[in-house]
Amino acid sequence: MIDPNLRQLTDQAALRRCAELYAQGADRRDASAWRAVLAEDCVIEGPGFSKAGLADNLASLDQLGQMFKATFHRIHNQLATIDGDRASGETYCTADHLFDAEGQEMILSWNIRYQDQLRRESGGWRFTSRMLVVDWEDLRPRGSGRP
Repeated sequence: MIDPNLRQLTDQAALRRCAELYAQGADRRDASAWRAVLAEDCVIEGPGFSKAGLADNLASLDQLGQMFKATFHRIHNQLATIDGDRASGETYCTADHLFDAEGQEMILSWNIRYQDQLRRESGGWRFTSRMLVVDWEDLRPRGSGRP
């Protein structure tokens, strides 16, 4: 039998890995990364959008690529509560979005808190719900020297 403390640490690391793969998948428009961390019935919601089901969420990667030249997501702190094969928590993230506006490259930076629900299935953790809460945003020209 696995020590409960070791199981807790292993699960916490696996949950963080889900968030990291999600971020990397978004930045690389990598559907295989998202398939590895999204449940078939996953719902992802945020400002002005709601996607239900794996197929709709995977299609949103193409939409992300059409809206932005590039994105860069950074995962910060993550707190999660695990109850058997279910977990809920909050993941902090900063996401930069590069796009053209009237001939100038602009960066839209979001400070995000994801409200996450996950389920253990098929030997791993998968998101069943992600609510993207933007605490604030910053818009600046690329190369403005601001962080």
